Amino acid sequence: MSKAVIAIHGGAGALSRGRLNPDAEQKYRQALSDVVSQGQKMLAQGASALDAVTEAVRLLEECPLFNAGIGSVYTRAGTHELDACVMDGATRKVGAVAGVSHIRNPVLAARKVLENSPHVLLIADGAEAFAEAQGLKRVDPACFSTPERYQQWQEARAGQQVWLDNDARAPLSEKNKFGTVGAVALDSAGNLAAATSTGGMTNKLPGRVGDSPLPGAGCYASNSSVAVSCTGTGEVFIRTLAAYDVAALVEYRQLSLQQAAQQVIMKKISDLGGSGGLIAVDRKGNVALPFNSEGMYRGVGFLGAVPQIAIYSGEDN
Repeated sequence: MSKAVIAIHGGAGALSRGRLNPDAEQKYRQALSDVVSQGQKMLAQGASALDAVTEAVRLLEECPLFNAGIGSVYTRAGTHELDACVMDGATRKVGAVAGVSHIRNPVLAARKVLENSPHVLLIADGAEAFAEAQGLKRVDPACFSTPERYQQWQEARAGQQVWLDNDARAPLSEKNKFGTVGAVALDSAGNLAAATSTGGMTNKLPGRVGDSPLPGAGCYASNSSVAVSCTGTGEVFIRTLAAYDVAALVEYRQLSLQQAAQQVIMKKISDLGGSGGLIAVDRKGNVALPFNSEGMYRGVGFLGAVPQIAIYSGEDN
């Protein structure tokens, strides 16, 4: 008997307990808990896994604490370029957008691509035109900006560096936080789904696309195996097809979810110098949240249970 569940992440990285004051830490934990609780509520009311992960990621995009949607980082040109992907495990249909700058919630645009387009991935102006035709309002890119992200960009420019993320309010080293959000879920009907969204890397070259909008790299779901959402060194997750690799190890090697997820993050990603983590759920409701960095913003919610929220390494039961 499968157990309906939702899991989310808000990025991984080098987290230091001492750098985050209790008030700021509580804001992150509360934000994660609120999103998990909403996902649990939806699943309890019979919502599909696809709807649950879409709404969870939309809520994370609305929270300026995380690098997706509002609160997205700046490119080298001082612009915002956002990516997102959503995948339905029941049909293996996928929708994704990349390099968008005028869509408030890229995950909703990705969902429209999944539902109303013959394509899998739309980019830049074409993605925005499609989203607008589907009823999503065009927004001013300024809505994504926050003072903290602007400061990060100025510091990165001064040092001529590209940062995966850096938030002075977060317990993260300046160059080693991976700014991605994601959700995976199993619904009461036994269907799996995954969604991932990101603002990318601070001071990245315009046009750079990471793993988040790429099915099989940063996002994957199949009812025959697992649902996965990744966060980390995007180029390495692309090279290893990390999300699909977890699914393949489960389906073809018959590894447990924990074994497969650990092998991908701790061995394959690490061997190529990559860092980060992933969240995954299988068709039986087992959940895995491995990461090879010092921590990862994460939360899990089974139906009828209190949300399990963690930031640092060693917090999971």
